[in-house]
Amino acid sequence: MRGKKRIKRPQIKPDYRYQSILVAKFINKVMLRGQKQTAEKIVYSALAQVEKELKLPALQIFDQALKNVSPLVEVRAKRIGGATYQVPMEIRSERKVALSMRWIINAARGNKGKTMQVSLAEELKAAFASQGSAIAKRDEMHRMAEANKAFAHYARF
Repeated sequence: MRGKKRIKRPQIKPDYRYQSILVAKFINKVMLRGQKQTAEKIVYSALAQVEKELKLPALQIFDQALKNVSPLVEVRAKRIGGATYQVPMEIRSERKVALSMRWIINAARGNKGKTMQVSLAEELKAAFASQGSAIAKRDEMHRMAEANKAFAHYARF
């Protein structure tokens, strides 16, 4: 019996303004119902706003915000002998990036009463400063892993 088969994912082209694959992925995650131009407008205006307010390059702010939000470990349910344990496991780098992007976007979408550009800019600033909802989500995940670290020996690769 063979091991788990790796899925080959299509290569994502870098975005046209910053020439960054991470920004292109972020735009794709912001996009709803295939409206890519709208998503680009939202992300680019949010990055421009953050760049103007913090007086740092937008790409540097974006990368640092993603790094700050990225979780180190997560808990996964593992069934052992009829009982299900929450087992803390290390996260692959691609999943770290995907989770941090998702948390930042969901936190921005949760801010009702503001436009998405403003909300996303605020969330990126908060993540850059290690504050905000996305950071709270990361800390919650780390707390769960810490609480269940007694089951870490069940983690197998």
